[in-house]
Amino acid sequence: MELEAFFRQHPKAALAFSGGVDSAYLLYAAVKSGAQVRPYYVKTAFQPQFEYEDAQRLARELGVELVTIRLDVLNDAAITANPANRCYYCKRRIFTAIQEAARADGFDLLLDGTNASDQAADRPGMKAIQELCVLSPLRLCGLTKGEIRHRSRQAGLFTHDKPAYACLATRIPTGTPITAGDLERTERCEAYLMGLGFSGFRIRLLGDRAKLELPASQLEKLMEHREAVVSELKKHYSGVLLDLEVRDEQ
Repeated sequence: MELEAFFRQHPKAALAFSGGVDSAYLLYAAVKSGAQVRPYYVKTAFQPQFEYEDAQRLARELGVELVTIRLDVLNDAAITANPANRCYYCKRRIFTAIQEAARADGFDLLLDGTNASDQAADRPGMKAIQELCVLSPLRLCGLTKGEIRHRSRQAGLFTHDKPAYACLATRIPTGTPITAGDLERTERCEAYLMGLGFSGFRIRLLGDRAKLELPASQLEKLMEHREAVVSELKKHYSGVLLDLEVRDEQ
């Protein structure tokens, strides 16, 4: 099935919108097909500000109203306890909030940007999506991440080469309670590195130290900025470590 055919069958729907590559292309395809699709962005402590700004920009460029839902996930003990299946509890909370808002707006169907490259076994959050009967058009139409990036480039979407970005909670080891302070310092330090031109990296919490995971292709650049990076990160962490096992994404 092609996306155009999907939207002929489902001409009215709400979309769980993150501003990332997948949901951005899905929104574009919906607009192009003439479907009535309204994007909903859930702003939590787990999403950095730049993701929200990207979502707002994409919606503006497509001429679509973006609905923002603010949700306090840090008041949910099942989430902040940070178990191995934390993503399940978080996704269920987020998608339930979207469904409630969407139904109040007259939308009975909810879509998300899961694609054909996403492996359900590796993503506890997909269980929540399935339980809530959320449809994933990109997956249903067999569109992989590579194909979505290719189509996004052809469509002129600025998200076509946007690096994959997991939420800030993934920087905290499983079993370590999630706090606002740890999320805030992660966001602040990752924003600093982005400002220096780094991409595709992660700053993970290891005790009270920062463990920097960086693509091998950017190690030389890191050495050029080593003193500045260490100085900045040590304002927020007791030490800075570099993971040398990280490889460039294919």
